[in-house]
Amino acid sequence: MKRRTALSFLAAAPLVRAQPRPIRFIVPYPAGGPLDVMARALADKVRDTLGTVIVENRPGAGGNIGADAVAKAAPDGTTLLMGAVATHAINPWLYTKIAYDPLRDFTPITLVAQVPNVLVMNIDTAQRLGLASLGDLVRYARANPGRLNYGSGGNGSAGHLAGEMFKAKAGVFMVHIPYAGGPPAQLALMSGQVDLTFDNLATASANIRAGKLRAIAVTTRQRSSVMPDVPTVAETGREFGLGDFDVNTWFGVFAPPKLPPDLTAKLNRAFVDALASPELKARATTLMAELSPTTPEQFDAFVRAELAKYKGVVEASGARVD
Repeated sequence: MKRRTALSFLAAAPLVRAQPRPIRFIVPYPAGGPLDVMARALADKVRDTLGTVIVENRPGAGGNIGADAVAKAAPDGTTLLMGAVATHAINPWLYTKIAYDPLRDFTPITLVAQVPNVLVMNIDTAQRLGLASLGDLVRYARANPGRLNYGSGGNGSAGHLAGEMFKAKAGVFMVHIPYAGGPPAQLALMSGQVDLTFDNLATASANIRAGKLRAIAVTTRQRSSVMPDVPTVAETGREFGLGDFDVNTWFGVFAPPKLPPDLTAKLNRAFVDALASPELKARATTLMAELSPTTPEQFDAFVRAELAKYKGVVEASGARVD
């Protein structure tokens, strides 16, 4: 009787299914930035299809520490990276030693978004020199080599490399002044210590709209949907050798290397579907970001092109981090 009672109880009890392991979504930068904000919005949106996704901030070494953690993880779909232009296109050329290969050690899932940079000038400087357009700026810089300076968040930062690319293509010389991060560089621009910067549009937009900064051009191939009146460097700088200029802050989802094709496809579907949602589109607008979902193959080709592009830019800049 006791055995039958026990069997009857087990038969009546609901089956307890093993819960899937939560996914660690590693952000290789501190919390609070645009990349982190978008990662958390994505983690919340894919929960219905992928289960629990926990965002883990692993900052350090320009993003290399968090990226390397994913490069060394098991290819089982439970560890993902929100990689960026720095981790996969700039740092491999900037750092003397780097523990991962940006192509071999990752499985691309999808590009997430691109945030334009914008060439902005101190409004007083622009008015004093009569510089209202990109053409004005290039002509002045060519006629007055070394008279203009530009600030950035540090040697090897996106703003520094955008400036170096601009100088090389336009054939101008401007003095680079590096600061310890983006906020100090912006303060220097606002106070007139530097003449211009290649700033993140999300950071610069408030002061542009307030009339404190003059937006000369955005650095992406297409105009920004949130500031459509600001032209691109490429469209206004074609006659100055800038017709192919294209620089932006991008980020996307990567998995460890050798992820099985079925898992790659599953993750791609989940994130691409999430990026099509009204909630993610609204969040992107607040960050001045352009959502850019891709197939894994398209993302792989994109990363390869970006890596090749920044090789020459970093080498020309002379920037190195030991």
